[in-house]
Amino acid sequence: MEMESLPNGNSVAAVVAAAAAAAAAAPSSKLNQLAESLKLEHQFLRVPFEHFKKSIRANHRIVEKEMSAVISGVADAANADLSRDEAVNHLNSLVSRLQGLKRKLEEGSRTEHLQAQKCRARLDHLESADADNLSEWNNARLKRILVDYMLRMSYYDTAMKLVESSNLQDLVDIEVFHEAKRVIDALQNKEVAPALAWCVENKSRLKKSKSKFEFQLRLQEFIELVRAENNLRAIAYARKHLAPWGATNMKELQRVMATLAFKSNTECATYKVLFEPKQWDYLVEQFKQEFCRLYGMTLEPLLNIYLQAGLSALKTPYCYQDDCTKEDPLSQDSFRKLALPLPYSKQHHSKLVCYITKELMDTENPPMVLPNGYVYSTKALEEMAKKNGGQITCPRTGFICNSSALVKAYIS
Repeated sequence: MEMESLPNGNSVAAVVAAAAAAAAAAPSSKLNQLAESLKLEHQFLRVPFEHFKKSIRANHRIVEKEMSAVISGVADAANADLSRDEAVNHLNSLVSRLQGLKRKLEEGSRTEHLQAQKCRARLDHLESADADNLSEWNNARLKRILVDYMLRMSYYDTAMKLVESSNLQDLVDIEVFHEAKRVIDALQNKEVAPALAWCVENKSRLKKSKSKFEFQLRLQEFIELVRAENNLRAIAYARKHLAPWGATNMKELQRVMATLAFKSNTECATYKVLFEPKQWDYLVEQFKQEFCRLYGMTLEPLLNIYLQAGLSALKTPYCYQDDCTKEDPLSQDSFRKLALPLPYSKQHHSKLVCYITKELMDTENPPMVLPNGYVYSTKALEEMAKKNGGQITCPRTGFICNSSALVKAYIS
């Protein structure tokens, strides 16, 4: 499910930022860290479970439909005045239908078994996490997060290569995203049939969540008929497919029906927007939201969520200043954009960073004050004095002094 992507070349920076974020937010104990990590694995278990339930429901519908037809066929044969040959032919056709049902159920059983196997594999994966293999387990999780991001961004081939090279087949949701891809590709080609079929397949779930996605698809089909100036078909379509929505969506229906009078070349802003190509983009975004909700997925890619969790611990007003150090992940526009809705972190203790080396100044590398009042780290000034015969030059003002004139600063 596609969100705004990071600029090219930032993949390594993203991993570095994730590592820095984890280090900033991690509990002191490895076991506590692991426990906190497992709280974020809701989607990891929910998606295959929802897929499993969907397969069961589909097989159940097939059995109900076919068995109802066979029972009705037997009853019809019993009540009809058929010759022996006609009765045999009729019963043979019913037997053939039952054999077809058996093949469908065998295929459905295999699908259910695979889904159950995937759920079991994920439970085993979570149970295998402990303090001894935390590094290896986190490495697998990082790859899962990257695969999730690639699939949402439609980088299917790249995601498959990472999955195959890391043996993550049971730990990612390739099949689920391929299901979404078929619908998204069709909508981008201005075809609603696959999306409508998806709505029918998940009708009860969508109705339960009060989704209007099917209604929006029907409206778009109507608009396309009006655009083609096929008004009679548009009216017939509205009577068949839009009228049932009148009780709950009358205002939208009235607005769309008015396009029969205004046509596709109208300059009236209220109706002109209905004919714009971006309406298809809205349908794509709406489908992604409904799809994620159906499978219990997060609307945002997991990579964005994990990075935001880390960036929330690193974000300070200084990060948005022009002289922000390049080592800070928030010096990059992509991470600044990602952190924009986040609050600033609470820094109870000041952190002094050397202007020259960009390293933290602490008890091991204490700050030193020049006579002009500027402060730099001991390490940086010692290296400068060694190269210049004991002379120190302030890089910001050009002031020159001897190393003996430096005064150590103490942080309370």
